[in-house]
Amino acid sequence: MLVLLPPSEGKASSGRGTALKLESLSLPGLTEARRAVLDELAELCAGDEEKAREVLGLSEGLRGEIAKNTQLRSAGARPAGEIYTGVLYDALDLASLDTAAKRRASRSLLVFSGLWGAVRVTDRIPSYRCSMGVRLPGLGALGAHWRTPMAAALPEAAGDGLVLDLRSSAYTGAWKPKGEVAGRTATVRVLHAPTRKVVSHFNKATKGRIVRSLLAAGAAPAGPAELVETLRDLGYEVEVQAPARAGTAWALDVLVDEVH
Repeated sequence: MLVLLPPSEGKASSGRGTALKLESLSLPGLTEARRAVLDELAELCAGDEEKAREVLGLSEGLRGEIAKNTQLRSAGARPAGEIYTGVLYDALDLASLDTAAKRRASRSLLVFSGLWGAVRVTDRIPSYRCSMGVRLPGLGALGAHWRTPMAAALPEAAGDGLVLDLRSSAYTGAWKPKGEVAGRTATVRVLHAPTRKVVSHFNKATKGRIVRSLLAAGAAPAGPAELVETLRDLGYEVEVQAPARAGTAWALDVLVDEVH
């Protein structure tokens, strides 16, 4: 099972770990594309601060994030699972999983990123600020920048098992499962049961809980149909829209009343 996650906008500090080793990151087929983004982002942020703030879409209060991006090669690097924070990652709470569940997380979780393309939660990265919606002056839109290298690297990462796609819309454009891979992909919406509306907090927190439940239970559904049964066994209320034609993903709605 491969689980695709969005990153978080907010991130923990880099800390005092060893510096980034770009070649040590998972999915080595993305290395050159990562280097291109890293080099341009660092150059942008070391130059005109106002221009960098505009390109990155940062408010005045987040101006300090620009300086962070100038230190990406020298700042301490920590496991990505410790860098990403926010509602989804708080609910997932990787640190509190038992040893076996942490091993499953290291194998199955893949976090998408405007800077790195995609990383495993065990990959060591510095804290940074660069969303997939950014358009760098030289490289252009990052979503488009990542499509070609992702198209080569991601099917191999997906293997022949289930792909559980929990990414937000900003990150789905970087790689869209196609053909046979799409047929064993499941996307998930989280709906507020009484209103049948997507609510951001419910959505993020419940997705984090779903991933945690699967990891903690040692669940390994072989495909989307098995995933539906597994989630129901774990206590989730799931509605399913099976694909109308071959080569398209399954759509799952998880209904929740409230999130504690």
